[in-house]
Amino acid sequence: MKKIISKGIIALTTVLSFNVPAIETVNDFTLEQVVVFSRHGLRAPLASPNSTLGKVTPNQWPQWDTPASYLTTRGGALESYFGHYFSEWLVDNKLLNQDRCPNDQDVYIYTNSLQRTIATGQFFAVGAFPGCLVPIIHKEKLGSMDPLFFPVIDDNSSAFKQAAINSINQTADTKGIEGLNEKLGKAYQDMSTILNYPNSTNCITHKQCDFAHLPTELIIEKGKEPGITGALRTGTSIADAFILQYYEGSPLHDIAWGQIKDKQQFEQLVAIKEHYNSVLFGSPVVAKQVSAKLVNYINHAFSENEVHPKFTLLVGHDSNVASLLSTIKIKHYTLPEQFETTPIGGKIVFQKWRNNHNGEALMKIEYFYQSTDQIRDLVQLNRQNPPHKVVLEMENCPINANGFCSFSTFKQVLNHLIQ
Repeated sequence: MKKIISKGIIALTTVLSFNVPAIETVNDFTLEQVVVFSRHGLRAPLASPNSTLGKVTPNQWPQWDTPASYLTTRGGALESYFGHYFSEWLVDNKLLNQDRCPNDQDVYIYTNSLQRTIATGQFFAVGAFPGCLVPIIHKEKLGSMDPLFFPVIDDNSSAFKQAAINSINQTADTKGIEGLNEKLGKAYQDMSTILNYPNSTNCITHKQCDFAHLPTELIIEKGKEPGITGALRTGTSIADAFILQYYEGSPLHDIAWGQIKDKQQFEQLVAIKEHYNSVLFGSPVVAKQVSAKLVNYINHAFSENEVHPKFTLLVGHDSNVASLLSTIKIKHYTLPEQFETTPIGGKIVFQKWRNNHNGEALMKIEYFYQSTDQIRDLVQLNRQNPPHKVVLEMENCPINANGFCSFSTFKQVLNHLIQ
């Protein structure tokens, strides 16, 4: 497989400040290795007159300066801020040296081969290592999906298909997808009103005039991403477009044509998207299938029989995050001050630590993320103004008061999953 390397942009004007320590621990523990899985940064939505979104409303969707699905300029700036913070965190915890550019034993950045993931890696490198040439590795042709990040079904058996459908329905609701659609009825009705859906192409031309009861089908096919048609899928695309406008800093009166009245209504609409991801990619049977390559990669990255980079950054998608967290059985978590549970630019940070007193290897998993306001307000991140962090816990690797679980137990869990 051919490796394609994009060089990080050289930034000569950024000056890092290392004054106030952001040290996780001083004498008791040593940070030995970090592997980060990141969702890509802020992108433009998929909205055009001929797209699905163009057919659900007679209203004109806003035009973006950035091509559909590409990382925006603001998204690049936000990711560079994240990189800047990480450079401080890594230096403070003595994993990297602030006085020189990292080499390939220090840092490895590997992204999916789409523009928004590659650019996310590039801007992260600009913020973290200004003035340094840090390779951004992607292994497929630009615009293609790398198998590591492509959450597709590999099993073509009827038994797996039925198990996957059962898993999705059980994750959705006691009554399955239809039960979830009932729960979301108010959100669907609000969305229909905001869209002026009765005057849309879908209604007038295709005679599908009840948004809440669009035909629903579960799609489980070998070689394809799992999918759900109907109001849940369409509503997810619409909610995604709204929240991306919000993140991009659009005036509130321009978002959803000024029809969203308050934060509660906004969160209710975004909940449609949240349910889609958690139900589809978080259902255990599907999650284990579509995240297998990624879990194997992370497991191998922490192999104690080989030398690996001190810091590895992988850049993919929210579907990867949802399936990864489900597969390794992360307990329920909430992200304060965020609409989303897998937010734009959010990072799952796997950290291998060593207890300096008894030599025990430890694992700590945290979600580093920018709050909704930090994204919308384009807030710079540093020691004084860090991103938000939430400690995550695996069901089969209990944590102590410091958020550490046994590294050997962590490895046992991952080894079991990939067998």
